[in-house]
Amino acid sequence: MLNIHHLELFYYVAKHQGVSAAARNMPYGIQQPAISGQILALEDYLGGPLFQRRPFSLTHAGEELFAFIKPFFDGLEGVEEKVRGGATQVVRLAAATIILRDHLPEMLQTLRPKFPKLKVLLREGVQPQIERWLADQEVDLAVTVLDGTPPLGVQSEALLQVPIVLLVPKAMKLTSIEDLLKRDRIDETLISPPLNETITKNFQDHLARRGVTWPPGMEVNSLELVETYAANGFGIGLTLAVPGRPLDKRLRAMTIEGVKPITVAVLRHPNLPPVALALIEEMRKRAKALVAP
Repeated sequence: MLNIHHLELFYYVAKHQGVSAAARNMPYGIQQPAISGQILALEDYLGGPLFQRRPFSLTHAGEELFAFIKPFFDGLEGVEEKVRGGATQVVRLAAATIILRDHLPEMLQTLRPKFPKLKVLLREGVQPQIERWLADQEVDLAVTVLDGTPPLGVQSEALLQVPIVLLVPKAMKLTSIEDLLKRDRIDETLISPPLNETITKNFQDHLARRGVTWPPGMEVNSLELVETYAANGFGIGLTLAVPGRPLDKRLRAMTIEGVKPITVAVLRHPNLPPVALALIEEMRKRAKALVAP
């Protein structure tokens, strides 16, 4: 008889496309060598390999086995909560740090009286990570930048538009961004999110249209770090003018004419439970309050 634990390990290996990735995403602690050993035992029992290691790909047998066990393991978390009486009160949410820290706590407090058994599973990440988690159905909904078409099977709803700005240290004698971008050569270091994030792509597209070259000299994976390093004199930071967020006193935010603003949206899977829909409604209210005069 097939070992259920071996099947569970194979499920995570197939889902996350590799043993090391599976070890990082297991719901309990297990080392990579232990996973490898038990997968080998499963392959020995079945009489052949289930996947190719490098590059990762499932064999025909692996595809058949994964297709068979996936619905069961995908539904385990939901049935666990249902048995406990709280299936409709679980939300798996992904967002950037600023959302999880500055906005979500108050929204969850509002939901508590109506959903006393509320359970929230949070993931902090940047835009490409969040989109991947949604596509892999590892989260139910997310608040992130909307860049074109959302992943297949994911619905989107714009919450607000946020302008892109540059954070300039007050100690830097710069009168306008136009003066900066008209230079033959820009010596100041650009501190920005990675090039695959929409904020950076929009800014670099704007520079390209103007025939200006100013690549990032320092890449960081959060807007908080952009502000921190700009405030400490490492360069000029590329960020968003987030409504209601105070700015470090050592910096001034300068607008950039002609740069496409960022659309912040809630991305979600269909058929969400009532608690998730209630949270989305709180997000709408929060967004309206942020831009209200």
